[in-house]
Amino acid sequence: MATRKAAAKPNVSADELKTYYREMLLIRRFEEKAGQLYGMGLIGGFCHLYIGQEAVVVGLEAAADEGDKRVTSYRDHGHMLACGMDPKGVMAELTGREGGYSKGKGGSMHMFSREKHFYGGHGIVAAQVPIGAGLAFADKYLGNDRVTFTYFGDGAANQGQVYETYNMAELWDLPVVFVIENNQYAMGTSTKRSTKSPSYWERGAAYGIEGEEVDGMDVLAVKAAGEKAVAHCRAGKGPYILEVKTYRYRGHSMSDPAKYRTREEVQKMRDERDPIESVRQLLLTGNHASEEDLKAIDKEIKDVINEAAEFSKESPEPGLDELWTDIYAKDIPQGEAVEA
Repeated sequence: MATRKAAAKPNVSADELKTYYREMLLIRRFEEKAGQLYGMGLIGGFCHLYIGQEAVVVGLEAAADEGDKRVTSYRDHGHMLACGMDPKGVMAELTGREGGYSKGKGGSMHMFSREKHFYGGHGIVAAQVPIGAGLAFADKYLGNDRVTFTYFGDGAANQGQVYETYNMAELWDLPVVFVIENNQYAMGTSTKRSTKSPSYWERGAAYGIEGEEVDGMDVLAVKAAGEKAVAHCRAGKGPYILEVKTYRYRGHSMSDPAKYRTREEVQKMRDERDPIESVRQLLLTGNHASEEDLKAIDKEIKDVINEAAEFSKESPEPGLDELWTDIYAKDIPQGEAVEA
């Protein structure tokens, strides 16, 4: 049975607040730089920025344990950075260089890290949802107490495979947290125009899946809801749905002029609800950090991002022989090969 009541905000230390501030700022500065490189023609194809949604992944990663998995859609740079992937490798992949996580052959929609348990940003809308359930099934089969975070957006939430996956996940009590990143516009259509029942998390009630809505512009609220969801999954109670109400400041992709909303609406969100600014104010008003401290963090982050950008420019393009690599798996992760 679904539940609407959101978890109470957790008490966090000053160091934890600084960590969340630093991690959200890293994503913000990375995405700003990626936008610049795209404008310079150094990033080809599509580029979907995460600016404005940083509190979602930072809050949920704060609730995750080592070995937990994550899978998401193509708006995925923030997820990569939040789970600890190297900004150099992420940026180099975006620029198509061999120093990237997929050796420059994949771009943002085909980037993976087995080390960080990041199983990709997928280009087919909602295709990652059953994949996330599959990862959770493997963990349940192995009995390793791991949880999978399966991220998708409000546009993907209307896809049929989402509900097929809900049904299967609840039938088998899979340890998966379905995270609906509701940025309210999908590719470019307001949820008010596209969806008759805009409360996406409540749809889980048809399958007996518990869930809740959480303020995705508040990293502490997201962390609290994430901890509740993870505890539910680890206790063997099956899946959980988090609808995280967030907002992206840029268009769907870099080629989207976003004329379906007003500049005043976007500016109002920036001025009143910005997730990074809210933590910044908590640090300042609580005397946990000074303006000078926060300026030092910003400089540190900018240096990291500039270094990543330079690495992505200097790393060579992959050689033609790379076309023939990474086509077939060379090992079977769950066990030894079985002879025919």
